[in-house]
Amino acid sequence: MSQTLKLAVGSLFVGVAVLGLKALAWWMTGSIALLSDAMESIVNVAAAGVALVAIRVAAIPADANHPYGHHKAEFLSAVLEGAMIIVAALLILREATLGFLDPKPLVAPLEGLVVNGSATLLNAFWSWILISRGRRLRSPALMADGRHLLADVVSSVGVTVGVLAAIFTGWPWLDPALAALVAVNVLWSGWAVISSSVSGLMDESVSDEVLVRVREVISQEAVGAVEAHDLRTRHAGQATFIDFHLVVTGETTVAAAHDICDRIESALHRLIPHSRVSIHVEPEHKAKHNGIVVL
Repeated sequence: MSQTLKLAVGSLFVGVAVLGLKALAWWMTGSIALLSDAMESIVNVAAAGVALVAIRVAAIPADANHPYGHHKAEFLSAVLEGAMIIVAALLILREATLGFLDPKPLVAPLEGLVVNGSATLLNAFWSWILISRGRRLRSPALMADGRHLLADVVSSVGVTVGVLAAIFTGWPWLDPALAALVAVNVLWSGWAVISSSVSGLMDESVSDEVLVRVREVISQEAVGAVEAHDLRTRHAGQATFIDFHLVVTGETTVAAAHDICDRIESALHRLIPHSRVSIHVEPEHKAKHNGIVVL
């Protein structure tokens, strides 16, 4: 089992544990704010399940129907997760509205906050694991799940502060008001997850910094060629696709051109693990004189 898949399975178990703790905190207190926190955790569990399926699909090797692989499954899961987050925000707003119309005093709030706090600490630790490992493994699904959990942590801290304020002020309307604020934060989190994932579905290029390094590698390793032009890049999950045209002189043999391409590909693989490199070799008269100059 790959490390990415292990983390996805871990997210599912952590999500269930956090949901159980937050549901217990809501049952102990009757707080609408704590209910909103628990409802967001329901989405966390569903999102973790979607991410797990997506990572398994993304790991399937390329086949006849998907010659470029299944990497974009992770972006699709992240978009779906963002949509579920938005649905959760709307449900929380509904509960907040009902709470405004009929505010109720809290029961055993301090004990409930202790239980909810333990769930928040668990979420904080796991979100840090997912974001750091997801960035290193270049997994959009893990990073989306981690950012979602981080937003959940922020919401939970806000809920704790708000419920304490409702206890000490004796103002029951603070509880649904805080739930509404949580909903707005969750809504923003869902939009952020969707927007960051759409860029991958739209074949967004690598960052400017990485693109500069790619050009440098091609220039340094293409000794024996004339120039490289029409460089294009895109990323899909863990895979980065790089393609360009390489111009060689008329005296260059097929074997020599192949050696140059192998040298460039090896250097690009060292620069960007899991990269897929396609090089189209062209004769000298195809030079555009506006591409990458070979050093």
